[in-house]
Amino acid sequence: MRVGFIGDIVGKPGRSMLELHLKKLRQEFALDFVIANGENASHGFGLGSQHAKELFSYGADILTGGNHSWDKKEIIPLLDIMPILRPLNYPLGVPGRGVSVLHVKNETIGVLNIMGHYGMPMVENPFFKCSKSSRSA
Repeated sequence: MRVGFIGDIVGKPGRSMLELHLKKLRQEFALDFVIANGENASHGFGLGSQHAKELFSYGADILTGGNHSWDKKEIIPLLDIMPILRPLNYPLGVPGRGVSVLHVKNETIGVLNIMGHYGMPMVENPFFKCSKSSRSA
């Protein structure tokens, strides 16, 4: 299985780059699955519902977020129904999920979205959270 990861897509320039190049990259590198960080795709702060749909239409399979996951409030109800992950190590009770297990090309893959501490809001220790998640998976 070949997985591609695209770092922070920022605003219209980032979305335009995805539109222009992702389909070609998927073909050139025979990518079976693409993970893209979309938390800043809407004008550099957050992810709006229209821009999420746009990124999926360009070929992203799942979107990840971070400290800007909730900047656009319209995305909150979509976190539970679209393949969009917020950081797993945010406190219990926040909308969305931080891990997804999917079946791609007869294989099972897991995508874990976790946020570090440096320069970020205080969240559960990412190393402890990953360790707990791996024991319960």
